[in-house]
Amino acid sequence: MSKYRVDFPGSSFPPQELSLGAKLSEVLTVENSPILFGCRTGICGTCLITLEVGEGGDIQAPDAAEREVLDMIADHEPKARLACQIKVTCPMSIAPLDENT
Repeated sequence: MSKYRVDFPGSSFPPQELSLGAKLSEVLTVENSPILFGCRTGICGTCLITLEVGEGGDIQAPDAAEREVLDMIADHEPKARLACQIKVTCPMSIAPLDENT
């Protein structure tokens, strides 16, 4: 099975090698990443991140429900996503996004 590197720029957490199709909410914890999860269903916004996709990579666009939450809490940040909604399909860099910035 393919594995992809997930980096956490600006943190002391080492990169993780995650399997293709892995849901970030199921493999990232406070022990291995700076990302916090609350509801894990895409409604609380706790796992708000900025997402940079590696060269040649592609991540599924937010569905309508995620887009609605993003529009409410991070309409100023085009790279904002909810980590709980992301499946690994390529290398990526993710960092927590303070919704008050």
